[in-house]
Amino acid sequence: MVAGCEDSLKYRQILDYVSQMKSNIPIILLAAGQSSRMRGRDKLLEHLDNQPLLRRQARLALAVTDGPVFITLPPAPHPRYDALAGLTEPILVPVPDAAEGINASLRQGFAMLPQNSKAVMVLLSDLPDLSEHDLKKVLQAIDIEDGNTIWRGATATGKPGHPTVFAACHFAQFAALSGDIGGREIIAAAKDRTVLVTLPGNHALLDLDTPEEWDAWRKARS
Repeated sequence: MVAGCEDSLKYRQILDYVSQMKSNIPIILLAAGQSSRMRGRDKLLEHLDNQPLLRRQARLALAVTDGPVFITLPPAPHPRYDALAGLTEPILVPVPDAAEGINASLRQGFAMLPQNSKAVMVLLSDLPDLSEHDLKKVLQAIDIEDGNTIWRGATATGKPGHPTVFAACHFAQFAALSGDIGGREIIAAAKDRTVLVTLPGNHALLDLDTPEEWDAWRKARS
């Protein structure tokens, strides 16, 4: 074998090995929202890959990290708990004030993080196109030592989206959040320290909020 080709093969093997490695960064899966536009249906219980969307997203998170996976949920009893039945690894985090909006979930989730966490991935539960490969790609982009503090998925055209990883320097900011604006202000203030990680198509942004959107998406997927 030509030396250059051998070196190239070894490099590809190293890349393959790295791509299969798991991170140890905690993940917060936000799943306490109300699905208010679904007219009585729950978008997180819509079936995808022969399972509820919420269960699928939880399994994606578990597949990419050896760190803890926290799932914020409305107070029990709630059908979303049933969708997660049998998954012993995630830590379920009830959000008593879930009706306040996404910030209640963020506060609750960040309060659960181990003290030695260097970063955390925040993952929305209603993005059906996100894949295990997408999550790994964002996690593999993290470099705590390079001066950046946020890493987030982006569409193929460069629009910022999800998931988003926050370095530990941002954790205290989430403890003070209120209302339903999420981490937008935190992200805006750190724009010059944010790395966008390009994901396929519209994976980083596509969510389905109405029955009609679900029907159209399923039709396009079939």
